[in-house]
Amino acid sequence: MRAAIITAPGTTEIIEIPQPSIGPNDALVKIRACGICGSDSLYIAIGGLPPRQGSMPIGHEAAGEVIAVGDNVSDIAVGDRVVVNPMAVPDDIIGNGGSTGALADYLLIKDVVRGRSLEVIPNHIPYEVAALNEPMAVAQHAVNQVAPQQSDQVVIFGAGPIGLGAAIALKARGVKHVVVVDILQDRLEKALKVGADAVINSAAEDLPARLIELHGPGDSMWPDRAGTNIFLDAAGVPAVIDTTLGLAQRGAKLGVVAVHKEPVSLDLMNVMSNELTIVGSMGYPNEIFEVTRDVVDNWEKYQVIISHTFDFADLDEALRCVSTPGAADKVVITFD
Repeated sequence: MRAAIITAPGTTEIIEIPQPSIGPNDALVKIRACGICGSDSLYIAIGGLPPRQGSMPIGHEAAGEVIAVGDNVSDIAVGDRVVVNPMAVPDDIIGNGGSTGALADYLLIKDVVRGRSLEVIPNHIPYEVAALNEPMAVAQHAVNQVAPQQSDQVVIFGAGPIGLGAAIALKARGVKHVVVVDILQDRLEKALKVGADAVINSAAEDLPARLIELHGPGDSMWPDRAGTNIFLDAAGVPAVIDTTLGLAQRGAKLGVVAVHKEPVSLDLMNVMSNELTIVGSMGYPNEIFEVTRDVVDNWEKYQVIISHTFDFADLDEALRCVSTPGAADKVVITFD
């Protein structure tokens, strides 16, 4: 079978490797679609993670079809369409330094347990949409971390896949008003399509003035604060933190789900005097299949997040697309 392997810093090759054999407690999944994550680009740049640098399987946003099950497996059947939890085995994480990756023709799920290792989805869900399950679990966890109320007014910075997924999750909970901020107009148009109440192009508009117009003036000892209850950073640039702290009213929350590659300074006097809450969000401790029902119920809305699909044979082209700033939103690899 074919598998994408990081063979050196900056180099990923499609290599022929043996197709895995299943044991009595395992399932074999024919991969039909696999998304490319920002972490994949990082792993490629550094040549993989120890101890697999120079020979690391890649890919963890997988959807596929079960083609074989072990004799002891009773709740998974051949022909089931499934989404995969790459974190099910903490010491052998799929596509994140583990022994297997989902950018491959087949993926062996050892000691398979439905609801922990994988989950079955209906046949009408396109595989490329199902492959969004893993990143949407990241977005779902970020929303869970900030614990929104229906009366809240929320701002999301960054209309990439995680930001858009968070917008869908917030509106699914009935949150009163969700604004999405970005500098790319086509991404903002997608935000409106998935249900955001308003968008702000921070490169073309006066962001503080526009936000105060949308959410009203905030309660603060400092002037020019917005009546926003929750700010969610899905962009990962220091300007977002600075802007948020400059706009946050008393009691507001700032959730950080984006990766910041450099330290960011904070005005702790502002944090203290306005009694702000800053909360981080990493991965999906419990959300990997919590989000599946919503992806199934609203798959056409989630499909908007996908900007490009490439055949597995065109992986190099797909990776170039992902690494070009502003060229793509979500890129998904499909398999015959």
